[in-house]
Amino acid sequence: MSAAALWNRVALPALVLALAACGGGGTSVQDNQPVNAGWDWRLPANFPTPKVPDDNPMSDAKVELGRFLFYDTRLSGNGRQSCASCHHQDKAFTDGLGRALGSTGQQHPRGAQHLGNVVYNATLTWANPSLVTLERQMETPLFGDDPVEMGVNDANKAEVLARISGDADYRSRFASAFPGEANALQWPQIIKAIAAFQRTLISGSSRYDQYLQGKVLLSAAEDRGMKLFFGEKAECFHCHGSFNFNDQILHAASRLVETPFHNTGLYNIDGKGGFPEPNQGVFELTAKAEDMGAFRAPSLRNVEVTGPYMHDGSVTSLEQVLRFYAAGGRQISSGPYAGDGRANPYKSDLIARIELSEQEQADIIQFLKTLTDHDFLQNPRHADPFKTR
Repeated sequence: MSAAALWNRVALPALVLALAACGGGGTSVQDNQPVNAGWDWRLPANFPTPKVPDDNPMSDAKVELGRFLFYDTRLSGNGRQSCASCHHQDKAFTDGLGRALGSTGQQHPRGAQHLGNVVYNATLTWANPSLVTLERQMETPLFGDDPVEMGVNDANKAEVLARISGDADYRSRFASAFPGEANALQWPQIIKAIAAFQRTLISGSSRYDQYLQGKVLLSAAEDRGMKLFFGEKAECFHCHGSFNFNDQILHAASRLVETPFHNTGLYNIDGKGGFPEPNQGVFELTAKAEDMGAFRAPSLRNVEVTGPYMHDGSVTSLEQVLRFYAAGGRQISSGPYAGDGRANPYKSDLIARIELSEQEQADIIQFLKTLTDHDFLQNPRHADPFKTR
């Protein structure tokens, strides 16, 4: 057997499995902790047990309640928007827009992130290191006023809650989901139920996952793309090398969790590293120059259906994404955002010009498309319950 054939048969699959199992930031996927009593995660192979807050254990009743609330437009201030309005199942729970729209029509400065495997994210949202639980994060779309998303505020908070508490079916579901609580239908319980449902949005049945399990073979182009992705030429795996194809991972057995944010050279509007307001990344919270343009690397699972890309949707296709990274950043020649992002002084050291031919870029895209989990995109356990009743 030739050296190349031996690499394909033995070394490469071992490398891929090792990188896929990597949790990033020194975390370990070895998990000896029990799952929540009475809850079956139905985890894909090689996926670690998720971490769940002690004060919000999983249960079938709570998850099903959260599914109803996630899809219920009555939960918004004007009764016209639900969580699912910005998180569509067929798009891996994002919305296909470059920038999300709130219930009042106000445009968010950033795109709605997809929710596939959100339970494993060490931080939530694009650029806030302090948001580390789904319960805390849920307060932002519900109650935030700049921008307005769900549009719940002090003036209508009681009215919105009354819509839910006035529904006899909901009263029964809350009692089942939060047994023993005297007044279980309140905002904290609403948030806990939605968070529990979001934790079940686990995607791990793509063709790539089936390949790792020895169930399918990749095409020649997909195989070439995988080698480039996990190799030192394209170096994609440095930010997208975990089992979830990102670099911020948290699970039940995590011991060391790092939360890197990256400036990828998307902008350089002033020649000094500037990003356009109000999208300046972690800098908005820290005011540290080195945090300018620093955003979280999203998971690439289901990336085929989660475009447009980047935090502001300014890159519209996977072909443009590959050209952007191959160039080591983006040069904008005219307009208000003109500047050479390739020369951004705060750009991550991981972002540099890469000599990738058009064929190599196309091969990487073919590999990325193997990360699409069609079962996840159609799973009835995650679907709109109001359409199926």
